[in-house]
This record gives sequence, structure tokens and C-alpha cells, in this order.
Amino acid sequence: MVNPNPPPSAGPGSQMVHEALGAWPRALGRLHAEGPNLVLADLVYTAARHLDHVHEQFTGAAQHAASILTRAAAGNTSINSLGVLQNRGSQIDILAARRDDAVDRLKEAIDAYRQVTASEDAASRARRPRAVPAPAPTIAQPARVVRGR
Repeated sequence: MVNPNPPPSAGPGSQMVHEALGAWPRALGRLHAEGPNLVLADLVYTAARHLDHVHEQFTGAAQHAASILTRAAAGNTSINSLGVLQNRGSQIDILAARRDDAVDRLKEAIDAYRQVTASEDAASRARRPRAVPAPAPTIAQPARVVRGR
């Protein structure tokens, strides 16, 4: 595990990566020097950031709509006939669909990262020379001394 503490304001994408891989997205790149693992670590990081961003947009739009409805229900404001809530509802639906898509993309990136890192770990274990035990020393039987008769 690279860093057990979540970054400030860790969103669902960052949490998802941490739960699946045991590291925060930003720390994944530090685990690899170069090659496909680093490329996939960057892909996971980007997908997690995208999900966090879309989730933040979705949450903000939903909270804003809830605020409008709360004020209208309390009688503190009127809902105009220009379709403010209808527009907000469509925006929330679109953001919910984008968030679901971002979750799917992140899952795919995590799966690809796992597959590549697992196959490279197995390959490096196979390439490592195994310690071959030294042959057991042979113990020569002592020569039988034949004494003269």
C-alpha cells in the first residue's frame, strides 16, 4: 500500500481506485518507471479524475435543484414558467448518464491495469533464477582394511 490516507476531498473515482488497487490514483504512477504499467497507471489516474469531476458537477446540479425546490416549497420563491426545473432535471439526467459512463470507463481501466501488472509480475517471477540446491556431498564408504591372516 502506497498511502493509506485519502487525499483531501477524495471523490468516488479516487475511492474506487483505492479500494480496487490499494493505492490512490496519483500514487500509481510512482510505482512504475516506464512501459505499459506506467501508461495504464496514467490512464487509471485520468479516468478517476474524470469520474471525480463529473460526480462533482452532478452533485452541484442536484444540490442547486434541491435548493430551488426547498425555497419554492417553503414559499420563499416562485418557480417561474420558463422551465428552470425542467432544464435542471435534464442537466441532472445527462450528468447522471455521464457519471455512469465514467464509472464503466474507470472499471475497464482498473481491469486492464490489473491484467498487465499481474502478467508482468508473473513474467518477472518466471525470469528470476531459482536457487538450485547444491548436490548433497557424497560420503565415500571407508575402505575396508583386510588384515592378513
